[in-house]
Amino acid sequence: MLLTINVAVLLAVIIVVRLMRRTEARSRSDEKMTVVIVLIFGVLIAPTAFGQGILNVVGQLAEGLAQSGSP
Repeated sequence: MLLTINVAVLLAVIIVVRLMRRTEARSRSDEKMTVVIVLIFGVLIAPTAFGQGILNVVGQLAEGLAQSGSP
């Protein structure tokens, strides 16, 4: 039996576990590591259909905010 693990899914689990910890228990280096993990996660999901869907939603939201802010 061959078991494969999607790296993006593994990073998503790690991100959730790290963010569930109490804020007071985090050091500056711990916060930097979380940022690096989230950036790597973003790079991994960007070319997927899910990543493109997120990009479209965020783009529409930003466009709507820009239009509502302009006179």
